[in-house]
Amino acid sequence: MNIRIGNKVRFLNEKGEGIVTRIKDKNAVFVEVDGFEIPYRVSDLVVVDTEIVFKDEGKQEQEVKHECVFFVVEPDHEMPLLQNELGFYLLNSSSFHLLFTYSIRDGSQYQTTKQGEIGPFQKVLLKKLQKHQLKEFAYHKIELLFFKKQHYTSQIPVAEIIHLNESILNPHNFIPHHDFKFPVWAYTLKDNFTEAKKITQTLTDYDVERLRTLKELKQQEKKSIPHSNPAFLIDKEVDLHIENLIDSYRGMSNHDMLQLQLRHFQTNLEEAINNRYHKIVFIHGVGNGRLKQEIINILAGYTKEVRYYDGEYKKYGLGATEVLIL
Repeated sequence: MNIRIGNKVRFLNEKGEGIVTRIKDKNAVFVEVDGFEIPYRVSDLVVVDTEIVFKDEGKQEQEVKHECVFFVVEPDHEMPLLQNELGFYLLNSSSFHLLFTYSIRDGSQYQTTKQGEIGPFQKVLLKKLQKHQLKEFAYHKIELLFFKKQHYTSQIPVAEIIHLNESILNPHNFIPHHDFKFPVWAYTLKDNFTEAKKITQTLTDYDVERLRTLKELKQQEKKSIPHSNPAFLIDKEVDLHIENLIDSYRGMSNHDMLQLQLRHFQTNLEEAINNRYHKIVFIHGVGNGRLKQEIINILAGYTKEVRYYDGEYKKYGLGATEVLIL
């Protein structure tokens, strides 16, 4: 079986499912479950196909599965006469991470109502509207950026405006999908992850002149101010992933692993405070957010000693917390 990073998998010998995060070797992979990376044999896993497949009943049933991203509308009941509410979702049926913004047109302008990141083979609820509000909020704008946390082929960003009305949301256009309770209507935002357009750009005389002007601008020199305590200049990075803290964690419960990670966090935090470090970054990953929330709860008790923020997104994504020592 061909398993790739980002695949959603279920376990053959136990209940549950997770996302493949790393390939250990040809026989084993790491799967993220409840915020923890756990090694599994490939033979103990089955890949879950989360893609929406449209079938042509007039042809033999041959499905070509490929990566897609969908904007999905799900009503709150399968019978049209009993539908009161519509849920709008972003369904990522690809191995890419997505940075997204979702906006609704309000008059002549758009209002962003949700933005963030969605992982491979995941979905996110964007908004819920009463069915009678559809005419008032008929235009929905989706913008997407694509990336992976390893080498990948660059993808063209997506910006789509979707106009919804009762004619489009005809019951005959709805199909069942196992990720949703009721039949859904789906709009394909992206379904080509292999071809990339070549972007070429030429500099005009005006551009060259602007560049020459910018080059001649002199930046004011920054003066470094020495600190009386050399330790204050220390920056430290602590990786809290369980495989970096212990040689083997097989047989440990999720609770035990979480407590081990929190003890390691507390020890390094106290060291940074006592030695007056400048900054310490804790890498906790994304997962289900439990470890990060516990870290925030602990930091909330150190309001006089520290300030804390999300780590630098370009370097850590959403998987780190930066702590400044006061």
